[in-house]
Amino acid sequence: MPKTLILSAHRTPDTAVINKALVNALKDLPDVTLHELSRAYPDYKIDVAREHQLLDAHQRLVMMFPFYWYSSPAILSEWQDAVLTYGYAYGSEGNALQGKTLQLVVSTGGNEQAYTAEGYNRYPVESLLLPFHAMANRTGMHYAAPLLLQGANSLTDSLLEKHVDAAVRLVSHQSSLLCSQ
Repeated sequence: MPKTLILSAHRTPDTAVINKALVNALKDLPDVTLHELSRAYPDYKIDVAREHQLLDAHQRLVMMFPFYWYSSPAILSEWQDAVLTYGYAYGSEGNALQGKTLQLVVSTGGNEQAYTAEGYNRYPVESLLLPFHAMANRTGMHYAAPLLLQGANSLTDSLLEKHVDAAVRLVSHQSSLLCSQ
């Protein structure tokens, strides 16, 4: 079974209900390394060599985060800027990520209707996540359809449980959402 690296990115991991539930459910799965970026790098000083070693040791990369101003939290953006370097992740000799899989696990405050042409966000989440798909393409990774929890602002225990179960199945390879490039 391919090894999976989960990058958990949350501004406030200690008070985040969804993030805490996901971390607790995923941290002890076999062949999974859960890496909480906010805890590892509270000063945002990313250890690039360490991150390259982690990426090299895994075939799947899962980025897990709440949708924050139509993107990811700043720590994940900083991680991308620091780690996905020319000559490592892209460029004529940058092939370290080629053939690996990128999977997103994302929660949104607004419900599904909020992310439609008629909704207050005007665009579907999948469209707003296109920069991640483009990053996967640029680095030679396979992009898997995101696992979404929409409506976190009105979260019920049942909805949270279903989302955590879906994430566990996805990360433990019990379901596949692989997209074409």
